[in-house]
Amino acid sequence: MTLSFIHSFQSEWLKSRRSLTSWLVIIGGFFIPLIFFIGRIVYREKTAAESASPEFWQNLAGQCWQLMALFLLPMGIILATSLITQIEFRNNTWKQVHTTPQSYSVIFWGKLAVIMAMLVQFFILFNIGIFLAGALPALLFPAIDYPQQPFPFRFFWDTGLRFFIASLPIVAMQYLISLQFRNFFVPLGAGIGLLLASLTVLEWEYGYLLPYSYSPYNFFILRGADMKALAGTDLEWYALGYSVLFIAVSFVLYIAKKDKG
Repeated sequence: MTLSFIHSFQSEWLKSRRSLTSWLVIIGGFFIPLIFFIGRIVYREKTAAESASPEFWQNLAGQCWQLMALFLLPMGIILATSLITQIEFRNNTWKQVHTTPQSYSVIFWGKLAVIMAMLVQFFILFNIGIFLAGALPALLFPAIDYPQQPFPFRFFWDTGLRFFIASLPIVAMQYLISLQFRNFFVPLGAGIGLLLASLTVLEWEYGYLLPYSYSPYNFFILRGADMKALAGTDLEWYALGYSVLFIAVSFVLYIAKKDKG
């Protein structure tokens, strides 16, 4: 079983590396930090004052996450999950996959594991990008001071982990929908609709019940906003609960589906 899963993971990983998703992860991870890197070079006087701040890295991370968390991260997950899941639909190769010597459960978990691995890859690249945006200008241009604050590894780990957990319900729901419909625009449209609905109810006292709202909520918490709608609410547990529920439903529907091709 373990060996079969490894082979399935390797196969799905190779397929994803040849697809648009691979570039989406790389470009998405570095795009926002690149903007701030260019900004720090162009506006050098402002950069000097920022580098002296005792909370330089937290401020830079907050600025990067502002552009990422509210829309780009959820939208990227919606697009990437749908693309990876529907590779077989687009290439009409589901029947070939199901004739290989691997169980349906191995196929299901192997494909999901690749999506999770690419999500982890995105978070690693994004945090590396933030570090380079803060440190590299000082190394390339002597006139720009290196940030005086030591790099806060724990802060970046905790922040990344919260956003990662907040992303899991989106992955799980998009995986569920993408496995059930041949048309790529169905999961894409459903994901965009759920995201927009979540963004419009962030001030609602029960807005946290929408599973696509956790990434924006985490950003506001990161920036110290007073989110009264979240009083006493543990977003991580809601995110994990929705993820388990959606994956369980997705697994049952996939196994029970008569026409898997």
